[in-house]
Amino acid sequence: MISAGEPSGDQLGGALVQELQSRREGLLFEGPGGPAMADAGVALRSTVDQLSALGFLEVAGAIPRHLRLMHGLARDAVAGRFALAILIDYPEFHLRLGARLRRAGVPVLWYVAPQVWAWAPGRIARLRAAADRIAAVLPFEVAWFASRGVATTFVGHPLADRVWPSGPAARLALQLPSTGPVLGIFPGSREGEIERNWPLFRDVAKQMLAVGACSHVVTAATASGYYPDAGPILLFRDVADRVLAAATAVLVKSGTTTLEAACAGRPMVVAYRTSWLTHQIAERVLTVEHIGLANLVAEQSVVPEFWHWPVPAESVAAALRPLLDETSSAHRAQVEALAAIVPRLGAPGASARVAELALDLAGL
Repeated sequence: MISAGEPSGDQLGGALVQELQSRREGLLFEGPGGPAMADAGVALRSTVDQLSALGFLEVAGAIPRHLRLMHGLARDAVAGRFALAILIDYPEFHLRLGARLRRAGVPVLWYVAPQVWAWAPGRIARLRAAADRIAAVLPFEVAWFASRGVATTFVGHPLADRVWPSGPAARLALQLPSTGPVLGIFPGSREGEIERNWPLFRDVAKQMLAVGACSHVVTAATASGYYPDAGPILLFRDVADRVLAAATAVLVKSGTTTLEAACAGRPMVVAYRTSWLTHQIAERVLTVEHIGLANLVAEQSVVPEFWHWPVPAESVAAALRPLLDETSSAHRAQVEALAAIVPRLGAPGASARVAELALDLAGL
C-alpha cells in the first residue's frame, strides 16, 4: 500500500513505484494518490483532490471521506492484504493511519517526515507509533528523530534529481528580454496561502517596478489561483520552473520553494503573512530559529526572512532590491551561500534509495 494525500506526494509516489517495479517483478500497489501514481500502476483507492481540503467547511466535509478510507485500509491490513505500507508526508491523516496499520502487523515506511521538529515535538510519540522507519529528505532530521527513538535514514532530497532550465531558455519561452533584472514572485500554491501572501507580494513587486529595480515581474501562478489587481505583473500558470530560471532574484513564501531557489541559484527573500492570531500561536509553538528550509538546511541565516506580524512591504522591498542587481555584493554573497546548500541535499537518486529501504522493510 502506498498513500499520498497531496499533489507533491503523488509525484514522489509515482517515481517511487517506478523504482520499485524496476527492482521486483510482480509487485502490486494500491492506495490513495493522484495521476502520477495511477500512471505508474497504482490502483487508486481515493484521489488527492478528494482528500485535500482548505477552509473550515471544506475540512469538515472531507472528514467522512478520510474516515471511510482509513477504515477500509485498516480492514484490509488486518486481513493480510499488504506486505508494506509507504506513507508520503500528509501527517494528520498518516499519523492515525500508520498506527492502525502497525497494530495490524503491517510494517510502515514514512517518506518525507512530518516537521514535528519545527512546531510539535510532543507528537514524537505518535510518530513512533505510526512508523517503523522514516526516509528523511532533510539532512538534519536524522539526528533529531534518531535521538527520540525513531529509526531514520537520510535518502537525499528529490530536488537533487531536478534539472532546471537555463535562464536564457526560460526567458525566451516566457517572451522576456534576454537582459535586465527580472523579479520572480512565488506567493504559494494553496488557495489560503495565495489569499494571504498575494497582496504583500504584489505591493513589493510594484515598488520594485516603480523605483526601476527591475524591468519585469513574473508570478509563478497556479492553474486556478486568483491574483487581483496584478496590473503590470505578469502571471504564468503552471510553469514555476521557468519563472524561477528566468528571474534575477525571487520573493518566495517559506517551504520547499526556498530549496528550489537554492538549487536554481536564485537569490531570494522569504516572506509569509498570517493573521495576528496565527502569528501569536506560531511564536509560542515554533521551536526553530528560521521558517525557510534554505536557512534550516544551511544552519545559519543565509536568506532574509519576514514573518513577524505585521509584515511591512517596505522592509521586504528594502531587502529584495539589492538582490536584483547582479553586480551587488548582496547578490553575489547570497549566490555563493546558496551554492553551499545544494550538496547538503544529497546526491541524486532519492527514489532509488527509498525503494531499497522499502524492499528491505517488506522482506522482499
